[in-house]
Formats: sequence, structure tokens, C-alpha cells
Amino acid sequence: MSRLRVDWRASLGLVGTVVKYLSATLLVPLVVALSHGADAPTFAAAFAITVGIGVALERVDPDPDLGAREGFLMVALTWLTVALVGTMPYLLAGFFGGESTLAHPVNALFESMSGFTTTGATVMGDISLDRHSHALLLWRQLTQWLGGMGIVVLAVAILPELSVGGAQLMDAEAPGPGIEKLTPRIAETARVLWLAYLGFTLVEMGLLYGLHLAGLAPNMDFFNAVSHPLTTMPTGGFSPEARSIEAFSAAVQWVIIPFMIAAGTNFALFWHALNGEPERFVRDTEFRSYTGIIGVLTAVVAALLFVGTGIGSDPAAVPPIVGEFEDAARHAAFQVVSIVTTTGYASMDFNAWSAPAKYLLLFAMFIGGSAGSTGGAIKIVRWVVVLKSLRRELFTTVHPAAVSPVRLGGRVVGERAIRGIYAFTLLYLVFFSVATILIVVDTWRIGYEVTAFEAMSAVAATLGNVGPAFGTAGPMNSYLQFPRTSKLLMTFLMWLGRLEILPVLVLLTPAYWRT
Repeated sequence: MSRLRVDWRASLGLVGTVVKYLSATLLVPLVVALSHGADAPTFAAAFAITVGIGVALERVDPDPDLGAREGFLMVALTWLTVALVGTMPYLLAGFFGGESTLAHPVNALFESMSGFTTTGATVMGDISLDRHSHALLLWRQLTQWLGGMGIVVLAVAILPELSVGGAQLMDAEAPGPGIEKLTPRIAETARVLWLAYLGFTLVEMGLLYGLHLAGLAPNMDFFNAVSHPLTTMPTGGFSPEARSIEAFSAAVQWVIIPFMIAAGTNFALFWHALNGEPERFVRDTEFRSYTGIIGVLTAVVAALLFVGTGIGSDPAAVPPIVGEFEDAARHAAFQVVSIVTTTGYASMDFNAWSAPAKYLLLFAMFIGGSAGSTGGAIKIVRWVVVLKSLRRELFTTVHPAAVSPVRLGGRVVGERAIRGIYAFTLLYLVFFSVATILIVVDTWRIGYEVTAFEAMSAVAATLGNVGPAFGTAGPMNSYLQFPRTSKLLMTFLMWLGRLEILPVLVLLTPAYWRT
């Protein structure tokens, strides 16, 4: 009889440690709740319950020994557990007589998972301070900021018990085919990444509030100036405004664009630039491909909007931007960057765009940001390797005796890494296809009208952690009308997409547990 090879108690104990320390973040909205006189009992209770859960799980194994297998299990369970405990403010707010939409467990889990995985899809039908407290909306923003660089990466940076084995934890969690070790110690690398992340967040806060003080953004008050950087840098896209970034001036939209681009860039490049190597940006193949794709898509969409073919048939649905170059360029740049980086903000309702423009945005949902960024989807580096390996296959078909390694930035990409990239890309497309069919069937089951295009966009938006889709799940709408079974499926897709599929699927193999 084969023996269980995974110490699940160690994994569960470390999950408890992470949850226990994560509970401290609930004190931030608690302070806000006390200052505004709303939802204080909600966050006080949520804090107490989260601490209790963390301590209880930690006692499963007070002195855990973390190996590679335990690392995979710990990362997957951490993201699932964090999303579950993140539902408590939503559920408790309903219990204490507040917001009712999120009081349902399925809706609360959807919103919490969307927050921590930085997806930005929402089931909140009415997003406003008239309906929700400052504290609840701030918690919603804060979940994305915590999830952006990674819950486990943050834990590795601050918890000494995770410094041993931290490299495999970061590899299992970090978006992309791996994370560059910037310093001799992995905990130091984690701190460097989080400090860069924090720095960008603070700079954006200062600029946005500066626009408000200068009179260029009247409704970008202090709360909004704090809230939006918390979801820009994690490429999350939650906004306390129902109309997303459309609610603000053109100046705000132009300021947010470079921060979305920065969030989708490999953070290691910023570290190298600060250490006297700014030329790394020019030499980096992935960064050149990333900016090139954004530039080309922006130019095409801007042209469609400028000549009027990018706008749908209902002129009342969108601002009249035909013939206005700055408007066309701004909306095109903002929306392309937002979708490619999987931020999910909207500067206008792209639901009203014409079919060519919408299909371009659907295509952009599969691109993703750079490895080592906070962006989701397939990632630029994978597409670069796939295209280079396809070109090699064409070359070796003509020259079968030739040896032609795939190179990325002057370095040879190993055949094992190429196989892994192909496996991930294939699995991603398989999950996308199967989930699309399931959403179409499930919505048809209850008589809810969803077109194939809308179902595809909803799956691409949740699996790729993009956020808004088309149709009823568009940028100015929500996922509320989908049946609960579909919302549970999309919650699973968000979790699967954030962990990049393989760390989750490996847990389902007998070899992982027994041999």
C-alpha cells in the first residue's frame, strides 16, 4: 500500500499563519468604519473571526516543515482560504442590516475571489457611497492590492518561517513562467518587489490627489485618490464609482494609463533601472513585445474610433468622439492598456463599440502582461516563446539537420520550459473552450439570454483575471444576473487563472500524493 507523500498538516499550518497575519489588514477598514460611523461591528467581528480561523489552522502543525509538494498545496489552499475569509465583511454587512446583494454566500465568494485574484469582475449592482459604507468599499479595494503582488510573496517577505522554501512558494504563486531572483536571499527579493509595488501606489495616490487640488479632477477626492491606486497597481480594476474611470476627467485617465503599463511590466526591470541599468528595458525582448503590441492595438482602435467605425449604432450610448483625435486616442489607449494588462478599468462603455473594435478587445484579453508583473492572462513571454518555437519548426522543416535553439534575450530557452509553456497555453485554451460551453448551457437552462460572444468574453475575463466582459457583464454592468452555478464556475476560473492552472491541476494527480 503506497504511503501519503504530502504533509498536508504542514501546509495547513502555514495557511493558518498567513491568515492570522492577514487579519491585521481588516483593521484598516475598521478604523475607517469607526471614523465614518458605519460598519464598525462588521469589521470588528470579521477581524475576530479571521484571527480565530488563522490560529485554529496554525495549531494543526505549529512547527511545519515545508517541502516542494507542501509548497504547491500551501499556495493553492492559501488563495482559496483567503478568498473564503474575505467574504466575511460582505456577509456580516448583510447580517447587520447593510448591503443585501453580497449577503448571499455565492455572491460574496465571487466578489472576494474577484478581489484577491485581481480579476475585477463584480456582482455589485449598485456601486456608490450612497449604498455602501466607505469601509466596505475600501475593503473591496484593499483585497485587490493585497492580491496583486501576491499574498504568499508578501508572507515570504515578512514571515521568517516562510523564508526557507520561499523560492518554490514564489514560483508556484508568481504570475508568469518564474520570478527572477534579484538578491541573494529570496525573502529580500520578495521585499524588493513589494517595496517597488508600494512606491508606485503612493506616487499614483499623490498625482491623483494633486489633480484634485489643482482643480483638474473635481471628483477625485481623497477617498477616490487612495482607492484607485489600490486597484491600478495590482491590475485589479475595482472602483468605488459605478462608471469606473469614465466618472473622472481626461487628465485622470491620462495619469492612470502609465501606471497600468507599469503594473503590467516585469517589476525586476524597475529594480535593474534603479541599480543603474535602465538599458534593460530596451534589451528586454518581452518588454519590447509588450509595448509594441499595446502600440499597434491602440493605433488600430484609435483609428476605428476616430473615423466612427468603432462606435456602435446607438449614438446616445457613448460620448460623440467621431472626428475628435484626442478623445479617440485617449479612449483607445486607455481601453487597450486596461485589457492587455488585465486591469479592467473602463474610460467609456466599450459595450457600445462596433464589432471590429470589440473583437480586438476580446483578442487583447488573451495577451496579458509580462512575467513578474501583476497582470493576468497567458502573458507576453509565453506568446513570444510560442512564436519563436513555431518559427524554428518551420526552419527545421526546410533544414532538418540544423540545430536552432529558441533564444530569449540572448539566452537559450530550455526544451523543458518550452514544453511547459505549450502545456500551459493548451490547457488555458481547453479550459476557456469547455467553460464557455458550460456557461452557454447553464444560462440557457434558466432561460437567461447570453450570446456565444458574451459567454466567451465572460470566461476570458474571469479565467484571465481581466474583469469586465461584454453584454450584461460589460464595464458598466455586473455579473449579478448570471445563475449561481455559473458564478461558482467563474469563481473557480478566477482561482485557477490566478494560480496559472498547473499548480492546481498537479494537486489532482495521484503521483503528487503517493509517489
